Amino acid sequence: MDEEATMQDETTPENIDDVPITKPEHSEATGGHDDLEHRLNDAEERVLRAQAEIENVRKRGRREYEDLLRYGEMNLLRDILPVLDNIERAVDASEQTTDIETLREGFRMTAKQIEKILENHNCKLIETDDAVFDPTVHEAISQQPGNGTTPGSVIAVTSRGYVLHDRVVRPAQVIVAANE
Repeated sequence: MDEEATMQDETTPENIDDVPITKPEHSEATGGHDDLEHRLNDAEERVLRAQAEIENVRKRGRREYEDLLRYGEMNLLRDILPVLDNIERAVDASEQTTDIETLREGFRMTAKQIEKILENHNCKLIETDDAVFDPTVHEAISQQPGNGTTPGSVIAVTSRGYVLHDRVVRPAQVIVAANE
């Protein structure tokens, strides 16, 4: 009987049609497959959401950067507008008065107001008093005899210079003492 059972268990091309086809019932193996497929779908969904979020962050960052470039001077402009108002008042007052000293004092006050605004926006004056010529912050427009001043020293300023944080906005235009 063992031989008959073994013969029946063997599948040959002649008896292939006689072999019953069995479908696996919903067992642990197929349940595991469904679970893996579900987890894969969830992971793909999370990846798509993360990619969309990254793209949104990029767009928002780009938009904020463009706004910063476009409107970055807003605070400076708000600070300068009152100075412009004062200059306009000074022009109006100059038409009604002949007192030059009052006008001069008004311009001094306006200049101080502008200097304060620049300072508040981290724009500082480049020091030139008793300075040795420094090509990183000074622009020599001429040389003159120094009359006892050390050669290479700044002896006069024709235009003041400014730095913003650590960058030169405009170098100070200076006259430098020449070798005598």
